[in-house]
Amino acid sequence: MLAALLCASPAGAQQLPPEQAALKAHVQFLADDSLRGREAGTHAYDVAAEYVAAQMLATGLKPGAQGNWFQPVGLATYKPAEKAKWTLIRGGAIPLQFGIDFVNLGVPATPEFRASGGVVFAGYGLVYPEGKRDDYRGLDVRGKIVALYAGVPAGLPDEVAAHLGDDDQKARLAEARGAKAVIILESLERRGEFPLEAMAPYYDYERTTWIGHDGKAHMIAPGAPVVGYVGQAGAEKLFAGSRIKWRDVLAAERRGTRLPTGPLVGTLALAAKTEVRASRSSNVVGLLEGSDPALRGEYLVLTAHLDHVGIGEPEKGDAIYNGAMDNAVGVGTMLEVARAFRASGKPPRRSILFVAVTAEEKGLVGSSYFAAHPGVPRGSLIADINLDMPILTFAMQDIVVLGGERSSLGAVYATAAAAEGLKVVPDPAPEEMFFVRSDHYSFVQAGIPAVSIDTGPGGPGAAAQQAFLANHYHKPSDDLALPIDWAAAVKFTRVNYAAARAIADADARPGWMKGDFFGTRFGGTGAR
Repeated sequence: MLAALLCASPAGAQQLPPEQAALKAHVQFLADDSLRGREAGTHAYDVAAEYVAAQMLATGLKPGAQGNWFQPVGLATYKPAEKAKWTLIRGGAIPLQFGIDFVNLGVPATPEFRASGGVVFAGYGLVYPEGKRDDYRGLDVRGKIVALYAGVPAGLPDEVAAHLGDDDQKARLAEARGAKAVIILESLERRGEFPLEAMAPYYDYERTTWIGHDGKAHMIAPGAPVVGYVGQAGAEKLFAGSRIKWRDVLAAERRGTRLPTGPLVGTLALAAKTEVRASRSSNVVGLLEGSDPALRGEYLVLTAHLDHVGIGEPEKGDAIYNGAMDNAVGVGTMLEVARAFRASGKPPRRSILFVAVTAEEKGLVGSSYFAAHPGVPRGSLIADINLDMPILTFAMQDIVVLGGERSSLGAVYATAAAAEGLKVVPDPAPEEMFFVRSDHYSFVQAGIPAVSIDTGPGGPGAAAQQAFLANHYHKPSDDLALPIDWAAAVKFTRVNYAAARAIADADARPGWMKGDFFGTRFGGTGAR
């Protein structure tokens, strides 16, 4: 039944040129209702994965997951098992009230988590040498529970702010300094957006991570996990009797000045019981072997997430979130780039791994697993090109290369785009933080130069992208009824093929720009 989709042609349908038809065939199959929105961990996703593996085989790729098409990815779906009990001890026991003083989070790596100790307030918890900032300066947090202020101060570059403002990245810094747990204090800004009392009913919202070879759920900072959020009322109790006053912290946020930091009086006893449910999914990996004996042991990676969000709230009677643009188009583009290499008759000098990753919609899970366990030496991964939800409902005039300015990959894309009459333009919506919201970010955190490629705002682009995000993003209407410009999709494919070809055939591997924040932080080649 599903195979018939590839050759079905409604009466009167316009015949597309072969390159356009090939792209549409991928999207038509992957975004069909029968695939039920391709949610990771479901049978429907597995059918989509089988399709991608079959297409890789037809394109001439070899199984790239240590001799297999499928790289198993264990999924750990977790949530708090109960409303926790936290106690502040200061001349006696002071119980903290769930939903008013705090809300607990799950700790999947340690489902029965407990910690007790002194509390140190480390401000925003930032370490940013480029900005001459270290919120831990003068503080000893070894064996302590670290309290951190939510968010980041004004004035940081957008992508740096998005990275440093992530709670798990803050926990990574606390763990490296010997902390045993992290709690996040409600800032005025966060309270204005989503108060703790409003958050409380949703405290047991499910999240997902991957399961490591040791059987444990992956966490960025398992030794100092973020165990919960503390509201304004709870923070008042924590700071009572201390040299640092909570009112002074709030005043510093209002003024935009440095927050006061230091130890708080008393100890805090924390508990977090977590319910963890295991399931399975897979990344699909195809290998195109390089031809140069000196370079074939290096690997360029092309990624596109295969999953979408599955079945959801119905809109106009439709509950299937097909994910045509997000991201059947990206997967189709990746497959057609592989086909272009095959059709050229000239293998690349370096090897290329084409990876359809799982569980992007659940938090970049599949790409994070692959970046940690690529099946080849991690140092042999030279770059990642990520294709995620290019909006292709209009004739392109330019493209956006997210992260391109951070490594030599940007110049490669500028050349490839120019050959198609396109410009490379800056991210038109940096406030959306797309740089940390797609699968290339998993490779960035492994120190690997990485970019994510999108269509640009030129001409009708800005209006088309805004229309898609407002009316179709993560909605059932993201389906084949969208006015997809298949000629633009072919041009987008040609640009990505040209860039991949240039990277794979270059004498030198890509490098980070000297001094780049991400390259320096994660030990990338060329950054220091």
